[in-house]
Amino acid sequence: MKYLVLLCDGMADRPVPELGNLTPMQKANKPTMDELVRHSETGLVKTVADGLKPGSDVANLSVLGYDPALYYSGRSPLEAGSIGIDMKPTDVSLRCNLVTLSDEPEYDDKTIIDYCAGDISTADAKIIVDSLKEVFDNDEFTLYAGVSYRHCLIWNNGTLDLGTLTPPHDITGKPIRGHLPEHPNAKKLYEMMKKSYDVLKDHPLNKERIAQGKNPANSMWFWGEGVRKPLMNFEEKYGVKSSMISAVDLLKGIGKFAGMRVVNVPGATGYLDTNFEGKAQAAIDEFKSGQDFVYIHVEAPDECGHRYEIENKVRSIELIDEKILKPVKAALDGMGDYKIMILPDHPTPLELKTHTNDPVPYLIYRSSSAANTSGTEKFSERDAASTGILRAPGHELMKRFIEE
Repeated sequence: MKYLVLLCDGMADRPVPELGNLTPMQKANKPTMDELVRHSETGLVKTVADGLKPGSDVANLSVLGYDPALYYSGRSPLEAGSIGIDMKPTDVSLRCNLVTLSDEPEYDDKTIIDYCAGDISTADAKIIVDSLKEVFDNDEFTLYAGVSYRHCLIWNNGTLDLGTLTPPHDITGKPIRGHLPEHPNAKKLYEMMKKSYDVLKDHPLNKERIAQGKNPANSMWFWGEGVRKPLMNFEEKYGVKSSMISAVDLLKGIGKFAGMRVVNVPGATGYLDTNFEGKAQAAIDEFKSGQDFVYIHVEAPDECGHRYEIENKVRSIELIDEKILKPVKAALDGMGDYKIMILPDHPTPLELKTHTNDPVPYLIYRSSSAANTSGTEKFSERDAASTGILRAPGHELMKRFIEE
């Protein structure tokens, strides 16, 4: 048996007036998903329990079958693992976004223009992070460069008692006052963020980016604090040899901690320009090499949701269907019996530009049961809800997918 999970990050949404009050899933031309769902089990799954923050960290742990209440301590340690940081038990890690702030004289009066600094390239970001390291690295704090705008700060003998650290994508276009680190224990973080603006505002690379019409990476922004917690090995948990395919450090870190084979795909960016075909081929190659289980994570719908890119979110779903699902399914058709599960990790409604913890639609298809009918015509939020199926808690769905 082969198992494919296609995780379409942030794909679920709410009706959008500009789409005729359809969701992007309803609007998208996705013939392969819609054909599969007609012969699948489909319904809703609660990937993020009430009381937990609806992030990709919590949600993907849940989808993979790990109870976040037991295994989650923060987003950043998972990303740190992907970067290759060997965290000590006394280390606290924080996600460090490179963001674009407005140019008011006082730091606290600025507004977040762009949570990802114009989707800065990894090469440009490393230049920025290297400049920041010269200023901020010491015995207590160390910066590590990651992918694109996503980086990591390790705090030696740090604390998790930091008050609220706000994800920057939650406040894009809003003043940062009221969303800055205010807890006394976070004073050093605030001072670093504030000083980073002074370091970066006249950085040669930022001057070059502005001249090219790009957003400058002119400040650090810390959030996602946590300490490392081990994950149970995925193969030991489910008895399958598994692979993780993703562009983002978070999912690579989860895969690494779970003992999965982490596959790096050239040109995988986490956005609409990602190498969709490369991800599909990587999955096919993993199955052909003897792997039983492949988890393909695609970030693009989530990024489009954060940016209020309506047409791009629709297009991202269409590209996933055309360039990933269709060829991988065709390859699986020649490999014997197989199962496919498709779902988002959480909704990223365009109207909110951030995540919610609403249940998400899922489908589970088994090739040997292709004559079954679900009673639904399309794979969408509304069609999934119409079945009356709600799987909760979400971390139990993986066991159902693999073992039933």
